[in-house]
Amino acid sequence: MADPNEQQKQDLHKEEPFEEEPFQEDLYEEDLYEDDDSEEDLYEEDLYEEDLYEEDDSEEESIPFEYSATVTPGAAEMTELLSRGSIEILGLMPWSSNGTYLVQVTRGEDYAPAIYKPERGERPLWDFPGALWKREVATYELSRSLGFGSVPTTVARVSAPMGRGSLQAFVPALFSEHYFTLRDRSELAEQLKTLCALDLIANSADRKGGHCLIDEHNQIWAIDNGLSFHEEAKLRTVIWDFAGEPLPNRSAEAMQHLLETGLGAELVELLTPAEQQATLRRTQQVLAEGHFPFDRTGRSYPWPLV
Repeated sequence: MADPNEQQKQDLHKEEPFEEEPFQEDLYEEDLYEDDDSEEDLYEEDLYEEDLYEEDDSEEESIPFEYSATVTPGAAEMTELLSRGSIEILGLMPWSSNGTYLVQVTRGEDYAPAIYKPERGERPLWDFPGALWKREVATYELSRSLGFGSVPTTVARVSAPMGRGSLQAFVPALFSEHYFTLRDRSELAEQLKTLCALDLIANSADRKGGHCLIDEHNQIWAIDNGLSFHEEAKLRTVIWDFAGEPLPNRSAEAMQHLLETGLGAELVELLTPAEQQATLRRTQQVLAEGHFPFDRTGRSYPWPLV
């Protein structure tokens, strides 16, 4: 079986000329600190109407299959299992915009369910380059290098049932919960701020409320990270509640360390040179401002919200 790391190194992006794009500086405009009754505020209030995210008692709240695993999503052994284990497709995940599969990964006596996103299952997007699976892996690698732990273990697999793609540890979450049910819980604020910081650096273009999971240990996990790392400013997220608040010291220190040490070999292999430099520029901008930005337009939200 081919070593996925070696295979991936053979598929590095070629250097391409690019023009530097400024980070979304308008997110940090000073006039956003002032209170006003503009239409933008009204628009934002509409987005938070309760009926948009109220709980539906008709929905299944438990895991939609019998979850069983010998390795948990955050365990160190999960990387080895996902990287080298055999993959058995269990079924197609419903309501996914791209081909997304629930699989069972087995290596020796260890096994765990995972989410497999093959490149061939991706729908072409007019405003985003292909290979979204690489961006899934890149978001995990960024979270790992920052020490955030916000993303379930995600690896690249070349040898897989439907060809190369990403393989992410399945999180046995409380699926009735999402960002809008979690944001008012004070004990989760630091985790949500950490995720917000991660999305700013990764330029997340699709952080819906339903992409924020919580497990039985109150650990928040960010999933569906494929729309990220675009070299142009495309931030779209539901996490704007911390606008104007200072960055947590831990996040700021991690960003500074990233700038001093660089992105690391794993991220360099997954991103183009333009995307790498844009990631560093975003990190510099967020760190220089020292606080979470505002949404000036009221349009930097994904749809649907959940």
